[in-house]
Amino acid sequence: MELLTIGAFARAARLTPKALRLYDELGLLPPAAVDPHSGYRYYAPAQLDRARLIAALRRAGMPLAEIQAVCGLPPDAAAEAVDAWWRRVSADTAARGRAVALLVDQLTERGTTMSETTFRYAVRCETGTVRDSNEDTAYASGTLLAVADGMRGPGGAAASTTAVDALRPLEPVDAPATELLTALAEAVGAADRAVRAHATDAHQPVTTLTAILRRGTRLALVHVGDTRAYLLRGGELSRLTQDHTYVQSLVDQGKLSPVEAAGHPQRALLARALGAGEVEADLALRTALAGDRYLLCSDGLAAVVEPEALHDALAGADDPETAVGRLVDLAYEAGAPDNIACVVADLVEG
Repeated sequence: MELLTIGAFARAARLTPKALRLYDELGLLPPAAVDPHSGYRYYAPAQLDRARLIAALRRAGMPLAEIQAVCGLPPDAAAEAVDAWWRRVSADTAARGRAVALLVDQLTERGTTMSETTFRYAVRCETGTVRDSNEDTAYASGTLLAVADGMRGPGGAAASTTAVDALRPLEPVDAPATELLTALAEAVGAADRAVRAHATDAHQPVTTLTAILRRGTRLALVHVGDTRAYLLRGGELSRLTQDHTYVQSLVDQGKLSPVEAAGHPQRALLARALGAGEVEADLALRTALAGDRYLLCSDGLAAVVEPEALHDALAGADDPETAVGRLVDLAYEAGAPDNIACVVADLVEG
């Protein structure tokens, strides 16, 4: 068997000779042979797969101790170990991201003169032209915006109403802005339990939920499922939520393009929902600006109206009532195959 010099092996494995010497010292990747006189290391071509795995895991940021454990596992177990590690890293990164965002908002708030603000809002919830029942719920007040989309079938309408009602006790609560996320997380847990209470032996209703809770110019956003929240600021429309659907997971994995996802027959299949199992909600804290316009809607609007048309309807309306009316009209022009829940709210100085 022909051996490779440490330099040739390093190039083939996309590692440095220095890294290979370290991995030898740790027992992670010993050379196949060592010259007894010069101490020069030689590697076998068969070691390249292990070396490339180590290189890939190091680029991903895995600690050497965990890499050593992964390399000692059979392929299936190694894949599970890498997946579990990445889930831990992702959760930790998300938690740190929320902490940093909170800190930035706190510092920004200290340097800003706060004025009284409120939501000026409009709400519509329509059955559409195809469905014979409405499982959507839409709600708005000066401090809370919410939409929920119950799964079609027994208990769907009750599930969406229950989810939104679970948040309403937070409206008058005079909690500091920094505690909004904690309050929302607890309310979502209560909502999930309330939705589960509607279960029967034959059916377990589920619902999506997307909501914004306001304290001054601080907004706490909670999101589960495929209802959506958008922000129009400075003429630019941005989406604040990501769909929790099977098809979106395929897009995230690079297995589908957004265009393919839009026409996929299972695009409405939820990966997360209240009542469907252990609830996992997306939570975020944001700083709002006077003049911001927010849209919360169910997929009865977002799935049939293109983003450009959403932008034009929101940007071209003088007030939320006009915007909501135009958006619902667009859904009907597209056939309105599903229920349509729509909330538009402007943040205004009171």
